[in-house]
Amino acid sequence: MGLRSWFRRQQDEEERPVIPAPPTEQDILAALNRVNAMLVEGNAPPVVTSRVRRIARTINDTLPRLRNLGAGSADSYSVVATATDYLPEAVGGYLRLPRDWADTRPVDGYKTSLMVLIDQLELLAATMDKIFDAANRADAQALVAHGMFLQAKFGPPSGTDMTLGSPS
Repeated sequence: MGLRSWFRRQQDEEERPVIPAPPTEQDILAALNRVNAMLVEGNAPPVVTSRVRRIARTINDTLPRLRNLGAGSADSYSVVATATDYLPEAVGGYLRLPRDWADTRPVDGYKTSLMVLIDQLELLAATMDKIFDAANRADAQALVAHGMFLQAKFGPPSGTDMTLGSPS
């Protein structure tokens, strides 16, 4: 190996971007805990706290099932991004404002900052609910398919009569 090729290899190694590892389940839970701490420290109104906790609960319920959505899927990304970026950004933006001003002054048409935040939280909650349903759908479909198999294997040929008959 010559000096020129050594310099070229060194230069190539320096130019490669460092890609951070994807967040782990613990990273996601830590991000949700930080949002909860923001709510407590910022004395967020109950209407905000209840919505954020609902979103966090849905994310918690979805995390063990992320693999059902497929690695690298848009839904998996949305769950991670909601916990680590979208939710903290929305809550933080609201909490940085003076409370009285944020809750009484219109900033978007007739909506106050509180109303804007509530709309954002409702959208995130609805999205997380849809993703949770999608994550569970594979197991639910497998259960239905298994029931159809059992019916075909052991059930009566003309329907699902579940009554107990007399022993033959």
